[in-house]
Amino acid sequence: MRIAVYAPLKPPDHPTPSGDRQIARLFIAALRLAGHEPALASHLRSFDPIGRPFRQKRLAAHGREAAGRLIARWRARRDSAPQLWFTYHLYYKAPDWLGPAVSAGLGIPYVVAEASFAAKRAGGPWDIGHRAVAAALRRADRVIGLNSADRDGVLPLLADPGRFMPLAPFVDAARYAAIRPHGRAAAAGETARLVTVAMMRPGDKLTSYRLLGAALGTLLDLPWSLEVIGDGPAHAAVAAALAPLGDRVRFARALGEDEVAGHLAAADLFAWPAINEAFGMALLEAQASGLPVVAGASGGVGDIVADGVTGLLTPPGDAAAFAAALRTLLIDPMGRRALGAAARAKVCREHDVPAAARRIDAILAPLTRGHAA
Repeated sequence: MRIAVYAPLKPPDHPTPSGDRQIARLFIAALRLAGHEPALASHLRSFDPIGRPFRQKRLAAHGREAAGRLIARWRARRDSAPQLWFTYHLYYKAPDWLGPAVSAGLGIPYVVAEASFAAKRAGGPWDIGHRAVAAALRRADRVIGLNSADRDGVLPLLADPGRFMPLAPFVDAARYAAIRPHGRAAAAGETARLVTVAMMRPGDKLTSYRLLGAALGTLLDLPWSLEVIGDGPAHAAVAAALAPLGDRVRFARALGEDEVAGHLAAADLFAWPAINEAFGMALLEAQASGLPVVAGASGGVGDIVADGVTGLLTPPGDAAAFAAALRTLLIDPMGRRALGAAARAKVCREHDVPAAARRIDAILAPLTRGHAA
């Protein structure tokens, strides 16, 4: 089936790497594996990071114009028209101005993956985007939920609660299989190699980096090093937050996906406080590499990190608890190895692309009857 794919926050071919871009690409890969024909419908970005109503109105106008052009083009060429519209990542800062209009104009199903909605945004600086998300969700034939924390906000907007379909977050586990199948064996007393992968930007990411620095600052009696993979506008602030750790910290800056996989393979433990994290693709990629994870239990992090099985979870924002969890694993190489092996096995079983492809195909199947070419 031909599927129009759209990512209003960041298109999957955007030059700047991020978890959002990676997930969009993974959805396309899963759709292809399921036998469908996904194609990017538009590069229009509806993202308003600051909350400017005039910008949201302008983006809405651009969206209406773009939707009109798509409808006219596909009505004229039905043989190339999509049979389903698929929007990835919908929230108040990046609403979908295209999908609802195009799907209605062509009479095709409208599906959204990873949508969030919070009533508290009504009347605020993103009110236009907030209302657009509500309208899109009311129109949606299916909402695929990657983050269990989003469910309660989305359900009241759906005509039928059965339209909400959970899907476990997923990665391409094969990318990591040959690199780190069972984890690196480390002896007691050996310097443990910690790694973290995250963009450096103000807000929650910077807060997480600061908590990471504060926690590690209480563990200087143990032998460890930290590699930080990532970059962004808050690089100087991140460096300042980690400066008290001295030469134990090495900055690798931003790396490509294959390079990140290689660096994960050389580590012993993944550490990230995950302040207000949706679920964290880097946490999933680390586990796919056979790494145990220490993370804050924000949002949907608990959906992908099994506490005590594939890693350790701590209360969000609690630096002391985070430090205690790190200490537990830093002094226990065999425990790290066991958690890492369990993490790799869990990803292959529950969070791999083939499993996601089967689940997505099952979700779409009832909508595709009567729309096949």
